[in-house]
Amino acid sequence: MTTLPILGITMGDPFGNGPEISVKALSDPALYERCRPLIVGDMSSMRYAAAVAKKVDGIDVKLNPIEKVSDAKFEFGTIDVLDLGIVPEDQIPNTLDQDEPKPFKIGACALGGEAAFQYVKKVIELAMANEVDATVTNALSKEAINMAGHHFSGHTEIYSHYTNTKKYTMMLAHENLRVAHVSTHVSLREACDRVKKDRVLEVIRLANEGMKDLGIENPKIGVAGLNPHCGENGMFGTEEIEEIQPAIDAAMAEGINIPEKAPTPPDTVFSKALGGWYDIVVVMYHDQGHIPLKVKGFVYNHEKKAWDAVAGINVTLGLPIIRASVDHGTGFGHAGNGHANALSLTNAIDYAILLGKARKAKLGS
Repeated sequence: MTTLPILGITMGDPFGNGPEISVKALSDPALYERCRPLIVGDMSSMRYAAAVAKKVDGIDVKLNPIEKVSDAKFEFGTIDVLDLGIVPEDQIPNTLDQDEPKPFKIGACALGGEAAFQYVKKVIELAMANEVDATVTNALSKEAINMAGHHFSGHTEIYSHYTNTKKYTMMLAHENLRVAHVSTHVSLREACDRVKKDRVLEVIRLANEGMKDLGIENPKIGVAGLNPHCGENGMFGTEEIEEIQPAIDAAMAEGINIPEKAPTPPDTVFSKALGGWYDIVVVMYHDQGHIPLKVKGFVYNHEKKAWDAVAGINVTLGLPIIRASVDHGTGFGHAGNGHANALSLTNAIDYAILLGKARKAKLGS
């Protein structure tokens, strides 16, 4: 047991789906055979989430509030909660007296944003101090953390700031489809302006190293174009000619494997990735990468009127610590009813474990 990696898992926004998802994910005994998980959050939210899980799904777990990692039990059936004590008990809506718990009606607020931000800051501190081997994050609300006065556009930027990392990128993954982003949380107009040779080359390098961290010896990198048909030799835009191709040429000169030797049209690059052409695709902006990942990873059951799978994960490449995350939002409007799907969190946990093993092997420890 003591050789298993310790994972610090943030609870996410206390008024979102993170507490419920955390309870569901950590109610699987097999998880404790792969890692030693602990939740960084608030006992008030976790206590309510555990009560909802028991009423809706018959999940019966105990909670162990702790003040430091060394107090954790890491025993199946007991969820260790590093309790930051930010959210008072009376701020958690109680719907347990209903036949079926009802969704919270709080949504994004400053209290939720402050709490979610502090959970992330704390887990980064634990990882930087080597008290946890990897970090995993539940969803937070960008609106809420900004309402609380923390002006970041998401987890990636928070991690960058508190680890003093200048070169980083977001990678999304689901099964054999992976994407790394040149830009993320900016307007589409600004995203086009950010397609510059140096940044594209930087992300190609990060993607290549990220795949090697997963144990892929000679990664195959696909690079998406920005414009329809990759600009048709300048008819629909010149970014491919002036910025993306020079970055590809420079990467190949360094020995990075880019099979196409040129940008691939965005409307075919993901089909090729699914077919095995690439181990990862470098995409030019947020939605170019997010849409195909969520089409593949999010599966809705019309008969049940519920999600069968919300399965993608998010990894920040380039950090000195490991960070994997769910690839979905806070679920405001559904949070609190006990129907949240834990698959993405479970997958993120497994990715964090995999990255941790690869990093130890790379360091020779």
